[in-house]
Amino acid sequence: MTLKELATHIAAEFEKHYGRPPRWIVAAPGRVNVIGEHTDYNDGFVLPMAIERYAIMAADPSAASSSFSIYDTHFKETATIDVSGPVGKGQPKWSNYIRGVLAGFQNRGVKIPALDVAFLSTVPLGGGLSSSAALEVCTATLIEAATGRPIDPIEKALLAQKAEHDFAGVPCGIMDQFISALGREGHLLLLDCRTRKTELVPMRDPSVELLVVNTNVKHELGSGEYAKRRAECEDAARILGVKSLRDATPDQLEKAKGRMSDVVYRRARHVIGEIERTTHAAEGIRQSNWPTVGQFMYASHYALRDDYEVSCQELDVVVEIAEDIGYQGGVYGCRMTGGGFGGCCVALVKSDAVEAITKKIAADYKAKTGIEAAIFASRPAAGATIIKG
Repeated sequence: MTLKELATHIAAEFEKHYGRPPRWIVAAPGRVNVIGEHTDYNDGFVLPMAIERYAIMAADPSAASSSFSIYDTHFKETATIDVSGPVGKGQPKWSNYIRGVLAGFQNRGVKIPALDVAFLSTVPLGGGLSSSAALEVCTATLIEAATGRPIDPIEKALLAQKAEHDFAGVPCGIMDQFISALGREGHLLLLDCRTRKTELVPMRDPSVELLVVNTNVKHELGSGEYAKRRAECEDAARILGVKSLRDATPDQLEKAKGRMSDVVYRRARHVIGEIERTTHAAEGIRQSNWPTVGQFMYASHYALRDDYEVSCQELDVVVEIAEDIGYQGGVYGCRMTGGGFGGCCVALVKSDAVEAITKKIAADYKAKTGIEAAIFASRPAAGATIIKG
């Protein structure tokens, strides 16, 4: 569904559940990271894009003076949050993303209004497309609309990130909330994770789209592996005598190779190379140099597979299929996206070949893995928006 169709749908769902039309409708998108993986905690650059998949909420003032009630229209489940005092963690579990945002506004001195809310998300859950950030930023946008107190988009992103840290217990970086809050239609967002400086990178060429391929697998190697990678990067920075790998050059790394283990060397090689690839890819996108951007995407995947070792068989299969289709078949480049060990790949493809490429990847992936992939194309979408209110 388009955002307009989603707004009509959520308004109807709200009216069906609460018996009256909503006063406000707000939405925030999920995201895919085009390039720049495992660079965020190394003070590097990331290049995410807001996708045409959204968390959307319809709301109206509630008759219950201290109750913030959210009805999940997909799972047919309601969470009721008492907003008469400080908001804390609670049940159901998914409500903690919302609770964390409400608490963040309370900490800024904002009185949370009593609201009835209907909620829907079209961001796939568990695929690494930031369904949680979309929900957090959507909630923050609703509070802005309902209180008439907008906050700076960067403040909003940081408030949502803190909600995820404190209430969901996920120590995420800043990328997901930043792109959901600050995304702009027709643009990617080059984010400097050290300075939090953002730069919009236009991607308006109608001849290309990004194809998101959800492998529908998640290998439980999880947080322990991420923590190990982070520690290995810190080891490399210490040996190189730099604050973080953002400050290291390929030359410095080669000279110090003998002073570090092979694993630490390879982790650093990925990160230092990936930071460089990300800024070069952003330049390629500005110039609509799609073959070059595609090569950076493939190089990113190989480094994630071989040096950082966070890929898996299913992600590699998708990239191999994309390579087989090749430039002649309409694929410029493809890579795993997100933390790794499953989740999604992202491919840069010719718009007029999307249907054929989708069919080919779906058929070949099923033949090679026995798993059905979920595939959709997206252009760069707008960030958080107040649709009605």
